[in-house]
Amino acid sequence: MRAAASSVAVIVFVIIGALGGPAGRAQPAPPVSSPDACDPADAMRPHAVAFFYGNDVPVRQLEKFDIAVIEPNSGFDPRAQDVRRPAWFAYVSVGEVTHERDYARRMPKQWLFGRNTTWASAVVDQSAPGWPSFFVEQVIAPLWARGYRGFFFDTLDSYQLVAKTEAARAKQEAGLVAVIRAAKSRYPTAQLILNRGFEILPKVHDAVAAVAFESLFGNWDQRNRRYGAVPAADRDWLLAQAKAIEARYALPVISIDYCAPDDAACRSTIAAKIRATGLIPYVTDGALRTVGTGPDATASWRCRDARLGGG
Repeated sequence: MRAAASSVAVIVFVIIGALGGPAGRAQPAPPVSSPDACDPADAMRPHAVAFFYGNDVPVRQLEKFDIAVIEPNSGFDPRAQDVRRPAWFAYVSVGEVTHERDYARRMPKQWLFGRNTTWASAVVDQSAPGWPSFFVEQVIAPLWARGYRGFFFDTLDSYQLVAKTEAARAKQEAGLVAVIRAAKSRYPTAQLILNRGFEILPKVHDAVAAVAFESLFGNWDQRNRRYGAVPAADRDWLLAQAKAIEARYALPVISIDYCAPDDAACRSTIAAKIRATGLIPYVTDGALRTVGTGPDATASWRCRDARLGGG
């Protein structure tokens, strides 16, 4: 998934308390009749997660979600918000960088070893010496200072555009692991949501609070600017990945799907299909600039006394 605020960008994020670490599966818990009936562990899991990359963040519309991932270049100030929900997360691109990011000009040119023409971005060499510390100090630290306590880490598989041999891929994957470990070491209370990252999950799952992927039923073709259905074979592969993540690591899994912004029926239908698989749904437009459809609003409010996004 790619961030699309005032400029085209790419994707990634961290939470304090909103996810509560790898403690439970993504399947929605049974409805409860009162807050007193809540399982305390269930109160700490995200049931509704939104991704909004527009400039004008609709705070009130996002209150029904446990977590909202925001494009930090929008100028949004999480510290100025007086709402109890959602917990505000910053989008962060790990595998790619665009010139609009203020830290891009400080990156040595030799750290950029490929291009993603679809998103007008440069692929970052994850094995570059100094990259993990740069990422923490120049990318994460400023966002932390602005009040973000959650980070969505995107573009974790971009190295595959350049690394074509098994040895080259292993080198990039080791670099990604080092980046995630560096972020967790610098901010040990931070929790991370990864966009995919299936290859490295066995080595970082203990540092991760949730995993997201895109397009289980509905996709967005950025190059051709159109929406479409996901082939059954691709969907089956993603579902197998999701079930493995749930079974091995007990991590919540989020599916981010796409429909035209004016097609409410499409959003509702796809969200229901995702829910039926036991995953957390979020269905939005291809630019992620409208508030999309997630689980029923009551799902995330079942434990009203649980504090989200503290720290």
